[in-house]
Amino acid sequence: MPSSKPSTVRLALIGTGGMAGNHAKRFKEIRGCRLVAAVDVSRPRVEAFAVEHGIPHVFDSLDALLAWDQFDAVSIVTPDAFHAAQSIRCLQAGKHVLCEKPLALNHADARKMVAAARKSGLVNMVNLSYRDWPAIQGVAALIAAGKLGEVRHVEASYLQSWLPSKIWGDWRTTPGWLWRLSTEHGSRGVLGDVGVHIVDFATFPAGPIKSVYGKLKAFPKAQDDRVGEYVLDANDSAVLTVEFANGALGTIHTTRWSGGHANRLYLKISGTLGSIEIDSERSTSSYKLCIGPDLDKAQWKDVACKPTPNNYARFIKSIRTGVQDQPDFARGAEVQKVLDAVIASDSKGLPVVV
Repeated sequence: MPSSKPSTVRLALIGTGGMAGNHAKRFKEIRGCRLVAAVDVSRPRVEAFAVEHGIPHVFDSLDALLAWDQFDAVSIVTPDAFHAAQSIRCLQAGKHVLCEKPLALNHADARKMVAAARKSGLVNMVNLSYRDWPAIQGVAALIAAGKLGEVRHVEASYLQSWLPSKIWGDWRTTPGWLWRLSTEHGSRGVLGDVGVHIVDFATFPAGPIKSVYGKLKAFPKAQDDRVGEYVLDANDSAVLTVEFANGALGTIHTTRWSGGHANRLYLKISGTLGSIEIDSERSTSSYKLCIGPDLDKAQWKDVACKPTPNNYARFIKSIRTGVQDQPDFARGAEVQKVLDAVIASDSKGLPVVV
């Protein structure tokens, strides 16, 4: 880790569509962080974004940003296909990097990112944003302390409904959603987009996956499965049957077709001493627990969790202290390895060792 620890971190946002507005808002809330620049290939978009968020400098290429060089760190909020190259270039230029998920399009590229991060000694994090929820941090701590005994079974799901509904607008007319349905535009489908979250959500507390049997499917959505330039061939449902390294079995599934669920994450982990349950539609700051005397009565109690810093705050604190926090690029690559195994399993029709 470089010895220089800036008292104020000067941050540049790379990409000003999609999640970038949330990044800008969160970073502006953090003492010791200053948004100094934004980058986007669309000059009108980046200029409008900069005005909206009070960012003084705009650029229409990463080259121009790096030539300017008046910043310490970047937050990369571009489409998935650009994550690896942009992260590596920024690390090589001496900049700390927070990268949106998934870390890369495949494990091989993710490993290159990990190698570049380790060589640089700089802070590197992947924005697995549901780590921000107190419930998942509380459950991970509970399981690490052995309160559930040995883990036996895991059930995890991530449900969205924007294909059958207009919950977030009409995807048929919105490039920001259409690219997520097209492999030509760099999408790995629902598996890469939100499957990365639910795999992390399940394995962060339950432990690593040993093997996976995966099934992916892209359902018909439009005439000739095309809307303008977008060929709609990326998977929109994914089902994983997994065995964990600790011997537990589990199912992990995700879809964009689940009407009535705008954005629901669910997790149940059962062990020899009891079970826990997180349902984001009920709460993200508490979980349900059945252990001890309640186990014989099949009764559940709500457990409130302490607030936890979000990834943006963890990133800035890591830069200012020189102490790397989680989730880092190595964790992002670990999750990406599971996603690659799912794709291989779907292709072969067989279970695949991770």
